[in-house]
Amino acid sequence: MISQDFEQIAIEILPWFALQVRSNHEQVASLHLRSRGYEEFSPSYKVERQWSDRKKTADQSLFPGYVFCRLNAHDRLPVLTVPGVVGIVGFADGPMSIPEEEVARVRAMLNSGLVVMPWPFLKVGETVLIERGPLAGIEGILQEVKGKCRIVVSISLLQRSVSSEIDRAWVRPLKPPHASQIPAPTANRLRGQHMRNSAMSIK
Repeated sequence: MISQDFEQIAIEILPWFALQVRSNHEQVASLHLRSRGYEEFSPSYKVERQWSDRKKTADQSLFPGYVFCRLNAHDRLPVLTVPGVVGIVGFADGPMSIPEEEVARVRAMLNSGLVVMPWPFLKVGETVLIERGPLAGIEGILQEVKGKCRIVVSISLLQRSVSSEIDRAWVRPLKPPHASQIPAPTANRLRGQHMRNSAMSIK
């Protein structure tokens, strides 16, 4: 009975999608999505701006031009009519969902209390697991910048990354599987995604 309950919950949890929104409309779109009952995620970070007479701290979108939203891809009209929304990111065959763990990692970084900022998208590098500290359990790519270590996590579909400074002692390396160890269906899917990258579109 308990197992059936968990299966029902899993079915009811909709996947994440990336909505493309007009410039500076991330918060507007988020408010309207929330008012319509959608779960949305529009992460931001603090940035310090220098004015003529003072400095001011303001919130800036971590993924400018995008808002994440859980939705049913077969019933997307209510989302597409939200003010500021331009479309749903995907490929030629339709909208493409974002892996749950990628959104969860960004959320964890924002909730950690550490300074988080946008970062150039990374595809290669040493993959590590953070074992201690406020980001314990998070996997990402380890980078060294000016003698300091940073953990970088990515939203692959958007080719965007974010980073946070960490203590090198918090992490241990994770060895990626060799191509021969990846199951054939997964390897084929990854090759297919790579081939479709040049065909990304907005629905």
